[in-house]
Amino acid sequence: MVKLLRNIVLILLLIIFISIVYNFRNRESETVSALMAEASFSKEYRGVFIRDEEPVTYSGSGSLSYNVSDGGRLGNGSTIAFVYPSDEQISINRELEKLRSDLAILEKIQNPGTLESAQPSSLSDSIDESYRSLIYSRDMKDYDTVKDVMDTLVVQMSTYQIITDEVDNFDQEISDIKADIAQLEQKSAEPVEVIKSDRSAYFVSYCDGYENTLTVESLDTLTIDQINSVSDNKLDDPTIVGKLVDGYGWYLVIVADNSKKLYAIGDTMQLRFESSAELYDAEICDIRDEAGSSQSMIILSCSSFNYDLVQHRAANVELVRGEYKGLKVPREAIRFAETEEKTTDENGAETVKTVSCKGVYIMKGEQPEFRKIDVIYEGGDYVLSAVHSGDAEYLALYDDIITEGE
Repeated sequence: MVKLLRNIVLILLLIIFISIVYNFRNRESETVSALMAEASFSKEYRGVFIRDEEPVTYSGSGSLSYNVSDGGRLGNGSTIAFVYPSDEQISINRELEKLRSDLAILEKIQNPGTLESAQPSSLSDSIDESYRSLIYSRDMKDYDTVKDVMDTLVVQMSTYQIITDEVDNFDQEISDIKADIAQLEQKSAEPVEVIKSDRSAYFVSYCDGYENTLTVESLDTLTIDQINSVSDNKLDDPTIVGKLVDGYGWYLVIVADNSKKLYAIGDTMQLRFESSAELYDAEICDIRDEAGSSQSMIILSCSSFNYDLVQHRAANVELVRGEYKGLKVPREAIRFAETEEKTTDENGAETVKTVSCKGVYIMKGEQPEFRKIDVIYEGGDYVLSAVHSGDAEYLALYDDIITEGE
């Protein structure tokens, strides 16, 4: 009898253990944690750049040494490029420019006024400040400032070495650089031509043949066929120096099916190009439909201007309408429930009415409870819900969302 009772107890314990494991595993498979996620509403198209541009040419005799990078700003009378007899002369003059810059820095360090006014503590603070400025300029992609800050940092650190007796001086380095400069100056030649800008403009070092046709003035008459036929090729012409781009505003034209009215005049969005990791703010300034065509020509305006944006005439572009961040909720978990909602009229009287709310059920201990969701983005098999911190009626971070049943 005792043995029978013992066996029954063991069997019951085994059943309880199996039930606990099963319920635990089953509960795990039917819930998912509410976690933060990001998404963007975007579509990719082929875009064509429209700018006011003027080709710059020269005789074609000699080698070009550019004094400004693509996307760089020129003033009236600024030098665009020097023309040297050969590529070798370009290399010699670039090396001379670098050596003269290094010499100027070393002579500034050796200047008695610099050394007399320098104090280790204040110089150390200046080095820290310059380093932070360098990192900031790098992150902001302000490369002109990066170069200036680097030169300042070199002066500060080298001066610190001298006043703390880590080095005596840089006399030998100065002497070596002067000798190298003298040797190169014997081989160097003056430019045979200097090409200057006749007005304030941006510069691009190539032409593609569309400079006179794809202009801001032509926007009113451009057709979908013309946009679709634009190629992204650069002209191979030895007389071309590049082109001047007037103003910093430009346009991008895309051809898209807008039958669902995804886009409207005045919409603001961001542009992401294959050639750049940056996002550029833009606004739709015109949408034109053509008779007999299911597609529309969408014209966007943008005022950003840099190297990446002038490397192509046509480029794949992603139109980003919004970046969203919220709690990720599987579509299969969404339910509707009747909840009570309190409202207060202008006299302060409070009324309670029952409304149907979208939400999910979560596991609260051993019991399911309904939580509202505030949908801000809809994906294929999920939605993102806005976070309502402190409001117990809404889904919260790390809640266990029930994905099966109610």
